Amino acid sequence: MEKLTTPPTAKAPAAQFTGDVYVDGIVNPGLTGNGPSRLVVAHVRFAPCARTDWHSHALGQTLHVTSGIGLVATRDGNVIVMRAGDTVWTPPGEEHWHGATRDNFMSHFAMLEDPRDVEATTWLEPVTDETYDAAHRDV
Repeated sequence: MEKLTTPPTAKAPAAQFTGDVYVDGIVNPGLTGNGPSRLVVAHVRFAPCARTDWHSHALGQTLHVTSGIGLVATRDGNVIVMRAGDTVWTPPGEEHWHGATRDNFMSHFAMLEDPRDVEATTWLEPVTDETYDAAHRDV
């Protein structure tokens, strides 16, 4: 058993996020080198209107909302409104984005497996304001 060092909170890179987003890394086997686990976990906090760029994950991603109200949307226009306690799964290769609503902060745990032989996350273009606004139809 080992207590791991907690890395400092980092501002998410503007190249992959719109708005103010902060990331607390929790588990990353690529950094610790501990054991066979491929689990990557981060606690991510989004200010109102903040969001990821479009992206996909080689082995899928699980989001578990810890506070606030957020959105996750796919290329086909499917939108899920996420609230504290909700868990959303995006399957491998599904292009999606997620973030806070216009009027609320949102935080979630982002969990995925690192495939080790390819990039875990493929980052794509930013989500346009029009796409972001359209996702609010059910909020």
